[in-house]
Amino acid sequence: MSETTAPVTAAASSVEGPRVIAESPTARGRRARIALRVLQVVLALFYVVASALPKLIALPAAVESFDRMGWGSAAMYTIGALELAGGIALLIPVLQSVAAVALSGLMVGAFVVQLTYFDGENAATPLILMIPLALIAWARRRHTAELLGLLRLLRRRAA
Repeated sequence: MSETTAPVTAAASSVEGPRVIAESPTARGRRARIALRVLQVVLALFYVVASALPKLIALPAAVESFDRMGWGSAAMYTIGALELAGGIALLIPVLQSVAAVALSGLMVGAFVVQLTYFDGENAATPLILMIPLALIAWARRRHTAELLGLLRLLRRRAA
């Protein structure tokens, strides 16, 4: 048997963990990979265009919301920049899982803000967005391990 067709042993599978459907070489796995990628692109577009851009160009509705909270323009630009970075990072393979987790953190904050400052108006939106973000974080978790390995390697080289 060649290396490419060797069966996966129990030891090897325990190191890598169970195979995610989106990483499976089957037709179902291919469809799952495509669906996950489309979801990532849609979410990235949402965060960049619909969420970050209004804050970064100071649309009146965004300015009004942040003034209503008493946070001012610095918070508006900071949150807009974080959303922009997260949206872009959703498209970078090694950062996908980390970006999904970070954006989920922002969504927790958005949920709390919606409840406390806006009487729960649109409070479901951040919760709904957290569902596909959690799916992306879980399905792309292997990339987080790769990123951590890369950071360890860089640390060793620097020392």
